[in-house]
Amino acid sequence: MMGRILGIELRRSAAVGVALLSLVVSTAALLSFPQGFAGRWMQLAVAVRLMLMLSWPLALAGGAWLGRRDARSRVDELFASTARPRWQRVLPTAAALAVTLVAGYALTFLVAAAWVIPTAGYFPVTAIAVTAVGALSVVAAGWLGMAVGRAVPRLVTPPALAVAGVALAGLLPDWLSAAAYAGDPAVRPEPAALLLTPVYLGELHDFQTVVARVNLTQALWLAALAATGLLLFGAVGRRAVALAVLPAVLGAAVAVPLMPTGGYDAAAAVDPDAVELVCDEDGPQVCVTRVHAGLLPDVVGPARQALAMMAAKLPDAPVRAVESQQFTLPASSAPSRPEADTLVFPGPPIGRTGRADVSGEPVLLSLLKAAWQQDCADGSGDSIEAYLARVVAAAWLTGQPPALEDWWASGERSRVERAYQALVGLPQDEQRRRMAAAREAVLDCRSDALLPILPRDTL
Repeated sequence: MMGRILGIELRRSAAVGVALLSLVVSTAALLSFPQGFAGRWMQLAVAVRLMLMLSWPLALAGGAWLGRRDARSRVDELFASTARPRWQRVLPTAAALAVTLVAGYALTFLVAAAWVIPTAGYFPVTAIAVTAVGALSVVAAGWLGMAVGRAVPRLVTPPALAVAGVALAGLLPDWLSAAAYAGDPAVRPEPAALLLTPVYLGELHDFQTVVARVNLTQALWLAALAATGLLLFGAVGRRAVALAVLPAVLGAAVAVPLMPTGGYDAAAAVDPDAVELVCDEDGPQVCVTRVHAGLLPDVVGPARQALAMMAAKLPDAPVRAVESQQFTLPASSAPSRPEADTLVFPGPPIGRTGRADVSGEPVLLSLLKAAWQQDCADGSGDSIEAYLARVVAAAWLTGQPPALEDWWASGERSRVERAYQALVGLPQDEQRRRMAAAREAVLDCRSDALLPILPRDTL
């Protein structure tokens, strides 16, 4: 009997329409920036969670529309006069909305997965947990909306709930974060309550994952919130309404102490499996991290070409190329010195298809610049002189004058041109000596690492 009623609800109620609207809006927004998750499952799971800023308010509004159905049809008194318990009438409607909302959320994930599957080389199990928490959140939103729609069966209730949902899901976390940072962040970290929102607003690095503690605690809180919404929708009498609020209150009381303070930064941790190296051994070894395994075909050729250029001109040149794992170090740790025979390079930017994005700087030029750059604790490699020196050093390896960027100031263009001409005007042995010294200094993270590349009159 319940199954038959559920089928009727799925065919005739607004539940399917609400889920379709959420699916279309969320998918369209998600596919507007596929480069943010292409080729990476964890980033896709987090991106779909970000789309809850749209689907969560829509679920609230759709639930409210369904919740006011009895009042809109003027059958409240008729149903109340029957001997049939109210929960037998509300469960099929609530189940229909939950099934359709979860299906819409899952379809959003599956549609976007077309941009992940072709190039993904690593599937973290945690991505399933992150996605499941998001699916649970839309159920909670739908059932809360039904409860509000039943309590306030006005035409303005659904749109008002949609606006409130946007404020709660998107604006309130930012406000709490800004309030925490109004003082000293070391003294006032972001509150643990910030993670009660189902929307993940943090910036998750490719090497990171959402810790299990956060996923489990969010699931506990959202399940309690969903239970409160369902109980309120089916409650009859003030006592039942008061008892219906208890799951949400208890859920928040348990969840907040279990949540880590520090907001979204505290919710993320380095995934050791994601940073494992995947290597190509058909020639000089070229390695990338496991999460970027799909980029290996794009990197192998330019990396070996860069190694050949360096071997031809640089004494004790590196013989292998490895993607940097520097992000995995704690912020307070000093960077480890890479081996002199290893070219450590940053992963190339990822494009819309999950492959390396070559629309900006060519991969080869990026690799050549990486030979003269090391992530140092003091940030000495971030100065304008260090950047210009890297441009000159990369041009020296290619044997061609440096390409001048349009966004450079005229003075910077002049400095680079004069520095390159001064360098190539030196005897070959002196050029090699200076470049070898600069490479050694870079590896040691000395503050003057790149300055020997530039003539004194350009400093």
